[in-house]
Amino acid sequence: MKTNVKPANGKLGILIPGLGAVATTLIAGVEAVKKGISQPIGSLTQMGNIRLGKRTENRFPKVKDFVPLASLNDIVFGGWDVYSDNVYEAAMKAKVLEPGLLNQVKSELEVVVPMKAAFDSNYAKNLIATNVKTGTRYELAQQVMDDILTFKENNGCDRIVLVWCGSTEIYYEATEIHQTLEKFEQALIDDDKRISPSMIYAYSALKLGIPFANGAPNLTVDIPAMIELAKLTDTPIAGKDFKTGQTLMKTILAPGLAARSLGVRGWFSTNILGNRDGLVLDDPDNFKTKEVSKLGVLEDILRPDANPELYGDLYHKIRIDYYPPHGDNKESWDNIDIFGWLGYKMQIKINFLCRDSILAAPIALDLALFSDLAKRAGMSGIQEWLSFYLKSPQTAAGLHPENDIFKQLIKLQNTLRHLMGEDLITHLGLDYYQELVDVL
Repeated sequence: MKTNVKPANGKLGILIPGLGAVATTLIAGVEAVKKGISQPIGSLTQMGNIRLGKRTENRFPKVKDFVPLASLNDIVFGGWDVYSDNVYEAAMKAKVLEPGLLNQVKSELEVVVPMKAAFDSNYAKNLIATNVKTGTRYELAQQVMDDILTFKENNGCDRIVLVWCGSTEIYYEATEIHQTLEKFEQALIDDDKRISPSMIYAYSALKLGIPFANGAPNLTVDIPAMIELAKLTDTPIAGKDFKTGQTLMKTILAPGLAARSLGVRGWFSTNILGNRDGLVLDDPDNFKTKEVSKLGVLEDILRPDANPELYGDLYHKIRIDYYPPHGDNKESWDNIDIFGWLGYKMQIKINFLCRDSILAAPIALDLALFSDLAKRAGMSGIQEWLSFYLKSPQTAAGLHPENDIFKQLIKLQNTLRHLMGEDLITHLGLDYYQELVDVL
């Protein structure tokens, strides 16, 4: 049965806390695609196909032609940042995209000027912020809500989504103030410093019924208070942490090893990068947040508890080092110690020279477009079907997260099929052969 999805009429405003390398790469990329300068490679919503019905039907439409997504031509960008550079200036400083490309969309980028950020230096000590709001936590939330409403009105937007592209905050765990919406709102009024900047943005968006996707490993919406608010305002949430370089490779390779019942004794991962994210992660408190997000992936895929003979002694180590000469060009090395038949040892080595923001930008775009779709489809709360894009997928309480990227893709595609009234695909395939037997 087809779900009643409201059409994507009018403009969609994508507001981004953190107009750094990822956000400016996203915005410049979308503007370049609009002008026909380049292609949105890496974006499932724009370049991906989805199979419908039986294989014999040969129906493989583009995702964007199958579900009613907002058109790139209807997107308007805005956001907040701790620095006052417009998006063109910030993109030039980030040095992800070539100046030749940026100059072709310069006029579109210069008009995107960041609003002052809700910021607390205790959550990102290595950033020297110069473009910030002042006030209590409650006052900051009111200011962010005012920003959202003003942006929507000034730009003639019909709908808004927020995607966090800001820095990784210091590691912290949920406390009593994060357990209920009532306690959280009282903590806002009390200016409780246990409310992080990212939570201020998330609360402001959800209070207005605006979807929020979290591209960093911060708690943000992964607390009971935010889940309660999302359900109260019928608003989708998705988190957390964009799945880009090294973790992307793990979610591709680890399922293959598990599928073949090959053992893994150790997995050592190290990274160097030199962008703003690397600078923030150079602080041990911020690195711990990222480390926790990245560590859970292998354990969730390999399940040492269920497969102790193969993965019970798994040693998983992760390092990230700030190396300014590399800029946004992150380099990762993985050493994987595996064993096979009769316990004989083998090794896999991976050297991935990736570009962090190039991989993250299409993820941010897809999360924005799919979050908007979910809102128009009446879906609220945790959107686990968007786990495909995230390192540390948010799930309902008590549910084991699914980190196998291939299973995540099936879940995402089946969700789209469900929304549009198409049959779900299990890949069982026995019906083809039964039909052949019946014919014979």
